[in-house]
Amino acid sequence: MNRINVLVLSSGRRVELVEQFKKAGKALGINCEIIAGDNSELAPALYYADKSIITPRIDEPNYISFLIEVSKKENISLIVPTIDTDLLLLAKNKEWIEKSAGVKVLISDYNVIDICRDKFNTHNFLLSNGFKVPKMYSEVEINDKVYPLFIKPKSGSSSINTFKVSSEKELKNYKPMIDEPIIQECLAGDEYTVDVFLDFESNVISIVPRLRIATRSGEISKGKIVKDQDIIRDVHSLMKTLKPIGHITVQLFKTKDGIKYIEINPRFGGGAPMSIQSGADSCEYLFKLLSGQELKYTEDYKNGMIFLRFDRSIALDENLNIYND
Repeated sequence: MNRINVLVLSSGRRVELVEQFKKAGKALGINCEIIAGDNSELAPALYYADKSIITPRIDEPNYISFLIEVSKKENISLIVPTIDTDLLLLAKNKEWIEKSAGVKVLISDYNVIDICRDKFNTHNFLLSNGFKVPKMYSEVEINDKVYPLFIKPKSGSSSINTFKVSSEKELKNYKPMIDEPIIQECLAGDEYTVDVFLDFESNVISIVPRLRIATRSGEISKGKIVKDQDIIRDVHSLMKTLKPIGHITVQLFKTKDGIKYIEINPRFGGGAPMSIQSGADSCEYLFKLLSGQELKYTEDYKNGMIFLRFDRSIALDENLNIYND
């Protein structure tokens, strides 16, 4: 079998994801290297990968040409983005990167990324295709009867500058803090993150709903795998309409009025290793696809698993080598 090297971009704190790729390669007997890239030499994931690479910042003009050159040098088969700010740039340059370096970029088509990265676009896409969303309010529609509301930035991520507002006073306080704010109804119900994997032709391979028990800084910290068929059917329909590829993270609420979608992140989410460890192994799926295998839809993952995430540290000496006492 040919060597399959994977480059995880903006790897930062994505230690779990790097480890899951390494575990998948070993389980499948793949000859591979998992390479972590980041613009900071202090990114923890760099020290858990088989190899690390310091990249330019995403906003530097040589970023794409650097990815092409490093893909050639390291014989990269797959480039995996992990943060929102990478997505539009990679989608725009996907064809050039793939043709120039003979590499696969795990990014959906530009029109899909454009829908997902702009929350107005996401809201309008969902609404126009018959999917339920929280009501969006203009300022003239807001009165005392509609509170509580939820305010968030148009293109934000990680729940930065997102607030529940319970009064006109709170709304006036929070609004100046947010660039291009969106004001929506505040949903009541169970909140889910849904990990979806689709092959390179947008065929759905797995759908894993995760109940969000607790979150921290916008990322799930405690979650439970819940094989909810209502959610699975609705998300399957959404994916057939949107047609992304790769690992997709969908945020939704299951309310008394049905399933309502909050956002769609067309990349690995921070909690993706929960679904991977339950048996819906996106890393194995990617290795199999790159090896020429055809995948079929499966729900062969363990229901009811609870995951509790926590921080851990890594010690480096003065030369940035891992310190082992």
